[in-house]
Amino acid sequence: MSTVAPTVQPAQSVDRPDVVIRPTRGGGSLAVHDVWRYRELLYFLIWRDLKVRYRQTAFGVAWVVLQPLALMLVFSLFLGQLLKVNTGSTPYPVFVFTALVPWTLFAQSLTASSQSLLINANLLGKIYFPRIILPISAVGSYLLDFGISTILLLGLMAVYGVTLHLGVLLLPLFAVLVVTTALGVGVGLAALNVRYRDVQSGIPLLIQLWLFASPIAYPITLVPEAYRALYALNPMVSVIGGVRWALLGTDAPSVDSIFVSIAAAVVLLVIGVVYFRRTERTFADVI
Repeated sequence: MSTVAPTVQPAQSVDRPDVVIRPTRGGGSLAVHDVWRYRELLYFLIWRDLKVRYRQTAFGVAWVVLQPLALMLVFSLFLGQLLKVNTGSTPYPVFVFTALVPWTLFAQSLTASSQSLLINANLLGKIYFPRIILPISAVGSYLLDFGISTILLLGLMAVYGVTLHLGVLLLPLFAVLVVTTALGVGVGLAALNVRYRDVQSGIPLLIQLWLFASPIAYPITLVPEAYRALYALNPMVSVIGGVRWALLGTDAPSVDSIFVSIAAAVVLLVIGVVYFRRTERTFADVI
């Protein structure tokens, strides 16, 4: 009796729809609503960055103040002691460290936000979320460092016997201006960094040049009066002058320079975010 082997029919292929991850409509908009909808993800990313930064570190939060302290010592030695830069009645170390606190927030936020897309490249092709959350979270994670550095600054002022000025209540407003400036430049550079990887090599040079273009180690009075309006196009000029006024009671920056700096920071933010939103469709493909 012969047996016939059963024939196995090949399984019919089932057409599966392709899932395409796209940003929401309005690619050129600021997408504030999208960021608000994903605010829990934003909080998670900030917390993740904080844990990764301080995990398995020997000195912990001491690294927060190491950079501004080292710069303060260098500036105090070469400019304060050797060149005798005149800072009025304010001790030079306090004068410099007061500027280095907001500057460190700016430099670290700019660096982290500009590299945020490359660092999180594994997330871009997996799920959809507003990509701009990545540079925002990178900036937000350094606000804690800013708070710790401010506490150290207050201790340094106490050591030198510098009286705290009532303008300290306005310090958060200058911090907002720092974050706006860093985010505006960082978001634009993050988008450029995806397509042109050599951008990240130029960021340290940009920050170094920006440092000397800001009145950190020298008073703004060294800048000729005729050029101060142009000088105020650098938002960090008004930030540093404002923080010194708020904490030390020095001369406040002029109203005109503050408005120029705020306008410059807002323009940088709008340009950076609009460019980011217009190019984010290509991030997953290019990266």
